[in-house]
Amino acid sequence: MITKGTRVCIYPKDVQCIMGKEYAQARLYLLKIKKHLKKEDHQLVSIQEFCEYTGLKIEHVVRCIIG
Repeated sequence: MITKGTRVCIYPKDVQCIMGKEYAQARLYLLKIKKHLKKEDHQLVSIQEFCEYTGLKIEHVVRCIIG
């Protein structure tokens, strides 16, 4: 569960940390998710959307991002 004050969107650096990919690969992975979700370029990917796409549990993702 996301607590108050926690960010909602996920960035390439987060994906890099979670998946062990290079920054460029992580950025492309987020673009792939955006395309799948039919989002426009200026729209962000939420942590929830990332978890639904990857099948990862939100608790694990938040733990990797926040520490």
